[in-house]
Amino acid sequence: MSDVKNVVIIGSGPAGHTAAIYAARANLSPFMFEGYVMGGSAGGQLTTTTDVENYPGFPDGVEGPELMQLFRKQSERFGTEMVGEDVNEVDFSSRPFKVKSDNREVLAHSIIISTGATARRMGVPNEEKMWNNGMSACAVCDGALPMFRNQPLMVIGGGDTAVEEATYLTKFGSKVYMVHRRDELRASKIMQERAFKTPKLEIVWDTALEDAVGQDYVTGAKIKNLKTNEVKEVEVAGIFYAIGHTPNTSVFKGQVDLDATGYIKVKPGTQETSVEGVFAAGDVHDHKYRQAVTAAGTGCAAALEAERWLAEKSIG
Repeated sequence: MSDVKNVVIIGSGPAGHTAAIYAARANLSPFMFEGYVMGGSAGGQLTTTTDVENYPGFPDGVEGPELMQLFRKQSERFGTEMVGEDVNEVDFSSRPFKVKSDNREVLAHSIIISTGATARRMGVPNEEKMWNNGMSACAVCDGALPMFRNQPLMVIGGGDTAVEEATYLTKFGSKVYMVHRRDELRASKIMQERAFKTPKLEIVWDTALEDAVGQDYVTGAKIKNLKTNEVKEVEVAGIFYAIGHTPNTSVFKGQVDLDATGYIKVKPGTQETSVEGVFAAGDVHDHKYRQAVTAAGTGCAAALEAERWLAEKSIG
């Protein structure tokens, strides 16, 4: 079965490319579906990020798209075959596995799924214009940037992530507003206590974001009280969404086990999914850390596990 690929990687963010680099260096001749629509663009969420200051090896920071180009060049250098197509169907019920795009069907002995997750957005009028110009979905990634330091900031959300991000931002901002639609937080008790005890954090109850304000960068937020319908403008330099992520797993439903929120389940301490020979890496299974460097780490682990699995089966 010489036409069967040893490893097919689905997704091209930090997890997918790290997996490709390791698999290629192990002479497994990986084949990658880079994706386009599924994760927003080939290269994943980093392609929609400007300054990345927390990826090791770049003391002066690096632009997200540039970092992903470097990842891609390295995958290419070691011989990864790549196609810029979305996978729209998979069949993991028999071997070899089948992976289909609009243009081709590829057979695979093993699979690494690294399709990532997409940050939920609200679709307010100025969102597209202001994204990365003061609007972000990752306070941990962007909160320490100079443009936010000693400035008032705003977090949208009321769960554990919102509290975590708002608390984190108080290290940099002069004040942090946490805007929540309800009159009580959805966050766990311990996180709620943290929010209430954080001096620079003010919770704005029963309120929704109407729009971002500003010309080139965010200078304020238009918010609406859902009980009184009063709309007012608050001066802020940054608006951070903490309203969750949607894992890009719709194509894998019924093929591998997903949790209640759609993330791929992996066996503890491994990158193994419920199907032997199918591995997952990056944000497609990690709803805890969601960082480029942790995604890359799991991509490395997935490739090493795939290599061992193929060796055990005397494939590759």
